[in-house]
Amino acid sequence: METPLTPLEFARRSRRLYANREAVVDGEVRFSYLQFFDRCDRWSAALQALGVRRQDRVAHIAPNMTAQLESFYAVPQIGAVVVPVNFRLTAADFAYIIGHSGARVVCAHADYLDAVDSIRESIPGVEHFVALEGTRAGWLDYESLVASTSPVFERPEIAEGDLISINYTSGTTSKPKGVMITHRNAYMNVVGTLVHLPMTVADRYLWTLPMFHANGWTFVWTVTAVGGTHVCLRKVDPAAVYNLVAREAVTMLCAAPTVLIGIANAPEEMRKHAPRGVRVVTAGAPPAAATIERVEEELGWVITQAYGMTETSPFITICEPRPEHTAKSVRERAAVKACQGVELITSGELQVVDEEGKEVPHDGETLGEIVVRGNVVMKGYYNDPDATAQAFRGGWMHTGDAAVVHPDGYAEIRDRMKDIIISGGENISSVEVEGILLRHPAVQEVAVVGLPHEKWGEAPCAFVVLRTGGHASEGDLREFARAHLAHFKVPQEFRIIEELPKTATGKIQKFVLRGKKSAISRQ
Repeated sequence: METPLTPLEFARRSRRLYANREAVVDGEVRFSYLQFFDRCDRWSAALQALGVRRQDRVAHIAPNMTAQLESFYAVPQIGAVVVPVNFRLTAADFAYIIGHSGARVVCAHADYLDAVDSIRESIPGVEHFVALEGTRAGWLDYESLVASTSPVFERPEIAEGDLISINYTSGTTSKPKGVMITHRNAYMNVVGTLVHLPMTVADRYLWTLPMFHANGWTFVWTVTAVGGTHVCLRKVDPAAVYNLVAREAVTMLCAAPTVLIGIANAPEEMRKHAPRGVRVVTAGAPPAAATIERVEEELGWVITQAYGMTETSPFITICEPRPEHTAKSVRERAAVKACQGVELITSGELQVVDEEGKEVPHDGETLGEIVVRGNVVMKGYYNDPDATAQAFRGGWMHTGDAAVVHPDGYAEIRDRMKDIIISGGENISSVEVEGILLRHPAVQEVAVVGLPHEKWGEAPCAFVVLRTGGHASEGDLREFARAHLAHFKVPQEFRIIEELPKTATGKIQKFVLRGKKSAISRQ
């Protein structure tokens, strides 16, 4: 009587219970759950007619749109594996990911047809190219296939250890790695998310987070599990976010810290009229307490931080609220919310360990690496046994994140292990320095990296983006830092720039700042 743990169970249940409820809003298009799942079934049948079988890979290059959401149901329910591709990558990156994953079908939005056409000779294993929007010679038309195909298809047996997706890492320092996520991994992340971040059929979720990013942090399935409404947003823009939050009565969204910064720094007129009470999940990088404080105080939105990585499906911890937090001031609560928190009930075990693998004291000071093991940890890296063995050494998944653990058990990331700045023998957390500088009224964004220093070995350097209309000199910023930081933590240099280099998921690319420092001009 056991049922395999798979997100497809959420689809089965919602199809029965919420058939007539609104499932998807995509611009002017609206689908009920009955219509949405009918489209998924038709695409499943179309894929089988194209020859797609169990464990075949189907790649998708698309923004947050209905067809992209449908891929997370139509592909897995025929036993195939979805490969959501970061659409902001180059054509060469597309070729590598499609080729490495062994995708037999490539589906792309109209904006990416040219890029895919330019690499066809590099991906000979692809048998079919499908245009999700628009038509072109040499491409099958998605909407025509969906409309003309019967919704009847062959349903294979799904084992919870089967792959549901292969999600490629950003590949900032090497070739992207394909993270193998199983049906069980995804199911457990969804359940854990709903335990700690309850949602109901009344929720309307705004897709500010790219669906390709760790399967939209599994919200592609989480929203459906409760019969909520997916509100698609193809390009993140603060004006569009505020407009959809109001027009579609949005109750919840996910956002990386850089997206939060954009929302928090939108024109006052937008912020002033924003509906209050929206719940926001942030992850992807440690958010600054100042950003959390501003969003909660000015907008009245409620932020919860989760922590994880693509390799962990993705959530490992959540900064759960506790009764004792309510007595704290807004600023004190924001500082707590900037911590990564505690294990999700379903995620498994987390420890912060020293170089010898021993757990560090829970003193809020001793630095170690976060390691994890449990239900949400990936099956491994696709076709990369060496990288898998390195990540899983000692029976734990090594995250590469440097953290401390506070006496209450809350973990707090201080940096990536590789980004810790060692100056004159002292460890400096770039995250701590960034958090302080973000409290300066003229600062919108900041990244701190270690640069070579003749005397100290390396020293912190701050790259600062000022708010529109904001004014601050290097001297102003240095004086502000000295008033709030130990002297050795104050950046030796402040470089005011127009924008920070980022990945498609909003993570700041510090290796660019370190490696191309000579090309960054002072303003």
